[in-house]
Amino acid sequence: MSAQSGGVGIDGPLAPLISVRELSIRLTDDSPVVDSVSLTIPRGVILGLAGESGSGKTSLAVALLNHARRGARITEGVVEFEGTELGSLPDNELRAIRGSRISYVPQDPAAALNPALRIGLQLEELFEEHRAPKEARNYDQLIRDVLEEVRLPLDAGFRRRYPHQLSGGQLQRICLAMAFLLNPEVVVLDEPTTGLDVTTQAHILRTIKAMCNNRHVAALYVTHDLAALRGIADRVAVMYAGRIVEFGPVEVLLSNPRHPYTRRLIEATPDIKVARRLPTIEGTPPRPSDTFPGCRFRPRCDLAVARCEVGQPPASEVGKHHFSYCFRADDVGEVQPVTPQSRAVLHLASEEPGGGESILVLRGITARHGNHVVVHDASLDLQLGESVALVGESGSGKTTLSRVIVGLHNAYEGEVVWNGVTLAKATSKRTKEQLRGIQYVFQSPYTALNPRRSVAEILEFPIRLFWGLDRKAAAQEAAEALDRVRLTRRTLGAYPPQLSGGERQRVAIARALVCRPSVLICDEVTSALDVSVQASIVNLLHDLRERESLSLVFVTHNLALVRSMCERTVVLCEGIVVESGATSSVLDTPASDYARKLVADTPTLLRGFDVLPRPS
Repeated sequence: MSAQSGGVGIDGPLAPLISVRELSIRLTDDSPVVDSVSLTIPRGVILGLAGESGSGKTSLAVALLNHARRGARITEGVVEFEGTELGSLPDNELRAIRGSRISYVPQDPAAALNPALRIGLQLEELFEEHRAPKEARNYDQLIRDVLEEVRLPLDAGFRRRYPHQLSGGQLQRICLAMAFLLNPEVVVLDEPTTGLDVTTQAHILRTIKAMCNNRHVAALYVTHDLAALRGIADRVAVMYAGRIVEFGPVEVLLSNPRHPYTRRLIEATPDIKVARRLPTIEGTPPRPSDTFPGCRFRPRCDLAVARCEVGQPPASEVGKHHFSYCFRADDVGEVQPVTPQSRAVLHLASEEPGGGESILVLRGITARHGNHVVVHDASLDLQLGESVALVGESGSGKTTLSRVIVGLHNAYEGEVVWNGVTLAKATSKRTKEQLRGIQYVFQSPYTALNPRRSVAEILEFPIRLFWGLDRKAAAQEAAEALDRVRLTRRTLGAYPPQLSGGERQRVAIARALVCRPSVLICDEVTSALDVSVQASIVNLLHDLRERESLSLVFVTHNLALVRSMCERTVVLCEGIVVESGATSSVLDTPASDYARKLVADTPTLLRGFDVLPRPS
C-alpha cells in the first residue's frame, strides 16, 4: 500500500478495479464533506468503511458512481473504473455503467423502491434498462435465482406485491437482489443490513462475501456495525470529519487500533456476553463548515497534545498494511476485553418479573393483517421503570405487537391496559394523556419526520400540544431536547433532508422524549445510529429510567444491545412467543432452538460470525 494525503489503498495480487484519488466533495457553501481521500479496491476484496454519522461515508460511497447528493459536488480528484475516469464519460455511457457494472445498495430501502410499482416489475426493469432484449429472455430464471440467494419467496404472488406490503427486512433484501441481479463488478453497500434481524443479516453478509469471492466483485461496505465488519471485510478504513484516520486489515485494526477515535468506537460496541454501561465519545463531530487548525478529532481526544493543534497528522505505518493518521499512534494501546468481572459491568434492575408495579399489561393479543394472523395470543407485563426487549426475525410480529400498544394497529383481539385502564384500540379514541404517556419511535428515520418541517417545528408541535407552552418556552424545551440526544442547537433550523440518517433518528427520539412519556416504545431506534451515538442514547434511556421511572418496550435485532439495555427478553417467532425470561438466561442458556440460532448468528468483535475463509 502506498499512503497518500488522506488516502488508503490495498495491496493484492490483482490490479485495482476501482480507484479514488485525492477526492474532495464540497457543499454549495464550499464546506468540505470529503477532504482529499484516496483509496483503491481490487477485484474480490471487500473494504469496510466505518465512522460516525455525518463523517462523509455515504458521500464517499456514492462518489464511486461519480455521483454527489443534492447540495454537494465533486470539486477535486478523480474516480477511475478499470482505468477509465468516470467523470470524463458522456452521460449515456455513465448511465450504462451505473446499475449494471457498478451497483449501489442504499441505506433506506423504502425510499429506494417505487411505491407505485410491483416488486417483480421493478426487478424486470433492470433488464430492460441495461440488457439487450435477446439477453433478457431468461430474466425470469435469473430473478428466481437471486431471490433465492437473498432468502425471499419465489412464487409469483410475492412478486406481485407492492413495497408497502413487505417488511423492512424484505425491502432491504429486494434492494440487495436488484444490486446483484446483473452481475456487477463493483458493489457499493451503504448500511445494507441496518433493518435486518441477526439471522437474515448473517445470511446476507455470507451471501455478499461469497458473491464477492466467487465473482471477484470489488465491494465498499459502509457500516457503523464494527462487529459485522469482523465477519465480512478484508480491510477497514475508519473515517472522521471527511478524512480517513486509520486503515488496516480487519483483524488487526479491531483488536489493536492505532487511532484514539477507532479505539473509542470499538469500546462503545456492545457485547452479547456482558451487560455494561457503554462508554461514549464526549462532544460531537465537527460540521463541514467548522474550520480549525490541526487534527479534526483533537477537541474530543484525551490524548491530544500541543502539536495536534498545528496541522493534519501524516500517515504513520504502524504495522503491515496498517496506517494511522495520528501523532500519538504508539500511545493508543490495545483494547482490553470486557469480562463479567470488569468494573464497567452494568448491574440492571431485577431481571425476575413480579413484585413491581405493572404500568403496561397485554393480555391475549391476537393481531391480524387482513385475514392473516401475525401475532398469536401474546401477553406481556411491563413494570414501572423496567425495560423489556422484543426480539425475533423480520416478520415475526414484533412491530405489529408494538403498534397494537400505541394504537396504530387496531385489528386485534385481546386487551391493552395502561395504568390500570383498558385502552381503546384506535388512537383517535384515546385521551390526550394516554397519547402523551405512550410514545413510539419508528424504525425508519427517513419516513418518520415531515421533510417540509424544520427540526424546531417538529419538536415544538408536541410540546405545545401536550403542555400548552408559549412559543418561546417551547423553543427552549426543543433546544434542551437536542442537547439530550447530542445534537447541536444549530440543528433546530435544519430540515430532515439536510440531516444524516443518524441525525434524523436522534430528532425522532427527541420528539418522543419531549412528551415526557411513562412508556416509550423503541422500534429499532438505534439501527441507524453509529456505536458512539448509540451508546449515548442507551445511557440517556438508562438515566431516564432511573430518574423518571421510564418504562421501555425495546424492539430490536441487536441482541448485544439487549444485554446492556433490558432486564427481560421476549422472543417472537412467526407471531408466537417461543421464549420469555430474564435476559441473562435467554442469551446465555436459551431454551428454544429458535433463540439459540439468534444468539449464534449475532456477530461479535472477537469472532464476527462464521463466513467463508478470507482470501490470503
